[in-house]
Amino acid sequence: MDSAIQRDFDRIAALPGEAWDHNSHYHPFLLKHIPASADSEALEIGCGTGAFSRLLAQRFRRVLALDLSPRMIETAREQSRQYPNIDFQVADAKTFELTPEHFGCVVSIATLHHLPLEQILVKMKAALKAGGTLAVLDLFQNEGAADTLTAAWALPVSAGLRVIKNGRLREPAEARAAWAEHGRSDVYLSMAQVRRVCESLLPGAQVRKHLLWRYSIVWNTAEKMRAGESPPAVPAI
Repeated sequence: MDSAIQRDFDRIAALPGEAWDHNSHYHPFLLKHIPASADSEALEIGCGTGAFSRLLAQRFRRVLALDLSPRMIETAREQSRQYPNIDFQVADAKTFELTPEHFGCVVSIATLHHLPLEQILVKMKAALKAGGTLAVLDLFQNEGAADTLTAAWALPVSAGLRVIKNGRLREPAEARAAWAEHGRSDVYLSMAQVRRVCESLLPGAQVRKHLLWRYSIVWNTAEKMRAGESPPAVPAI
């Protein structure tokens, strides 16, 4: 499975990047929940071509950015030459050794659905230093009529944003084909499954469903939400 994922993302990395996509749409949301710390290091698991790593590099002393795809890392390095404080490494997050209680921030975007969620969250949590923030953005599996209706609402919103941000309604055919091929092997958890894992491993975590087929987890080692606080009823755009 890992080799297939690596091949898929090596292929995707070779394609022209879009100025906007569903993941980058939520970068400001994540940054809002990640306090800057000039004397701390940040970690990104599944950095892709480094878009979010570059944002972290403006807020942290050093960023360690990991990805399974050598082509993604090559592209990330090429696009990040003005950020010498980013250390891009080809690595499997399951086996890469992280220094315990070391990072002021640990982030993963659209990567954890490729990995065993509980195992990786435990690893991310252990790598945080006191006061550090864990932030995740990933995709979820629709469940029931409410999610189906929300997904239908998301389609015109997504289309409109793509036209506004990228100047076109659809990605180029080659990109659509690459993502469709990769998507055949993707498996997502439901929001109920994600919340159960977080209740066990990250007490007080803010788990939020977003409109564009994404969910987020934000957890801080020092500042926890009130126990039992309800998630928002309407997905956040």
